[in-house]
Amino acid sequence: MRAVVVDAPNATPQLRQVPEPELPPHGALVRVHATGVCRSDWHAWVGHDPSVRFPHVHGHEFAGVVEAVGAEVASYAGGERVTAPFCCGCGRCGTCAAGHAQLCEREYQPGFDGWGSFAELVMVPWADVNLARLPDALGFVAAASLGCRFMTAFRGLVDQAELRAGETVVVIGCGGVGLSGVMVASAVGARVIAVDVDESTLALARRLGASATVDARSQDPVARVRDLSDGGAHVSVDALGSARTCAQGIAALRPRGRLLQLGLLLGADSDPRVPLQDVIRRELRVIGSHGMPARRYPALFAFLQSSTLPLEALVGARAGLEDTASVLASMASFGPLGVTVLEP
Repeated sequence: MRAVVVDAPNATPQLRQVPEPELPPHGALVRVHATGVCRSDWHAWVGHDPSVRFPHVHGHEFAGVVEAVGAEVASYAGGERVTAPFCCGCGRCGTCAAGHAQLCEREYQPGFDGWGSFAELVMVPWADVNLARLPDALGFVAAASLGCRFMTAFRGLVDQAELRAGETVVVIGCGGVGLSGVMVASAVGARVIAVDVDESTLALARRLGASATVDARSQDPVARVRDLSDGGAHVSVDALGSARTCAQGIAALRPRGRLLQLGLLLGADSDPRVPLQDVIRRELRVIGSHGMPARRYPALFAFLQSSTLPLEALVGARAGLEDTASVLASMASFGPLGVTVLEP
């Protein structure tokens, strides 16, 4: 099969022929029809993720068709249109039994723990637990754009932060996960303030539901958010993942507000200073959210159907596997706009 192989951290990704993935008895091979390119892929490419072993095939946001299944798989036979969460659970440990397969004690992440979806085929382990059937009306590109970013924003805001209609939420950093957060929060009925350093990104955030935007290059984002929200947001989302944006998210909250940390804190930001004195004094809540289990995909699909969100507006570009190197390189400067989807 064709796959985009990276031989070492920061090495130029190369499209070449490689053997097909091995198929374990509990797994499935999915023929990839679309796969998103995420900033997490960029972090892994440049060597920020210790779980990645080179040579490596990145990619973890995908949709496609089941090509083959292992002997132990009962719910799929081949030919089904599917997606899968980036955090795959075994279905057997205590954490999975409690319904939190995204936190599995044996967690496997395609594109990190093993070769991923920048390829014609990707292996999904424990297929009965981790595959999710796509609704007929949902195309492969739209399904791939849900990837880790939209579903992470959905679970983070709806399940973890318990965002309610009428509340004010500030989204700091409007990349893929931030723009997804804008869409989800707007559909819930919250008032959304989007913060970024790029005017075209802020314009897209307004089209996707933000009622106000803040350009952090020319304005103090914390002061401006507090002005716009009558003293602070109910929920702050750090969708970028840095020591600075995490601290800004806490400072922008009103008393008893909730910080939702969605952006990964890696590299130089892996051990940030957190102003816990403010957390105590103002009774704030700091909430983490790590992906979403496959069992929540039906709720996500129902949410999309009822809210009629324009997922196509989230897709900034479509490209082929041969364009992977240039797409990844552009993420060093937080480009491109929206989600880029590769179509093998």
